[in-house]
Amino acid sequence: MQDICFSPAQTLRCPGGRVLDLRHPRVMGILNLTPDSFYEGSRVASEADLLRRAEAMLRAGAAVLDLGSYSSRPGADDISVDEEKRRLLPALEAVRRAFPEAFLSVDTFRAAVAVEAVAAGADVLNDISGGTLDADMLPTAGRLGVPYILMHLRGTPQTMTQHTHYEGDLVLELIRYFRDKLTTLRTHGVTDVVLDPGFGFAKTPAQSHELLRRLHELSLLNLPVLAGMSRKSMVYKPLGLQPEAALAGTIALNTLALRGGARLLRVHDVAEAVQTIQLVSNTFPPTSTPISP
Repeated sequence: MQDICFSPAQTLRCPGGRVLDLRHPRVMGILNLTPDSFYEGSRVASEADLLRRAEAMLRAGAAVLDLGSYSSRPGADDISVDEEKRRLLPALEAVRRAFPEAFLSVDTFRAAVAVEAVAAGADVLNDISGGTLDADMLPTAGRLGVPYILMHLRGTPQTMTQHTHYEGDLVLELIRYFRDKLTTLRTHGVTDVVLDPGFGFAKTPAQSHELLRRLHELSLLNLPVLAGMSRKSMVYKPLGLQPEAALAGTIALNTLALRGGARLLRVHDVAEAVQTIQLVSNTFPPTSTPISP
């Protein structure tokens, strides 16, 4: 099997002519602006707490900070566009002022939020819905001219646990989904795309583990892949734990994701993810043969 852990250089072109280099795997740090995130330890209590966390993540080696104000945990309450903006925009502006050189991503599926977030300094759009929850999102991403993280989801955060039945092959369905979405994105002028298979989104823990085992198959699409498994149920449920005790399991699964070709690790614990990348890089350099699935 070809080496897919460290494939040829890939970059994301961000506003202001800046380039996010993905020649080697990087870390995306999670900044939750929601009061009901599934992992209590990630909830931001104040602007001072936000800036402290952001600084710590950047110092630990985060390449991107991902800010989100709409909880997408299973069954989370829906909130209005105005409430999402109220939570997100002041925080985004504060982080941009404090860390003008940082790459900032916004976790939203709403076009109206995306427009104001990019105006406030966001570099990347991270859309859990792949444009399925707001018909304006994909054309808006094209107009804004920013990189777009395309995730696989069925249903909504409120209903996704009811959409875990797949008639055919799970990974093949994802590849077809991404293929069709990429065609639409290209028609809207979006050229810089990251694929997110959506671990835990309309997928049982067992399905998420199958997806992780076969993550290398997404390399057929020749785009960088984001792995977001940090402290999720696919980590803690098989171990009989809760999210607070799932750091070691997260590290283990992130190691497998790197061996499967992931270029971005979206995590709560940045330093540990950076160390994981360093060790995988040292153990499996570009000329090495990766683990067979």
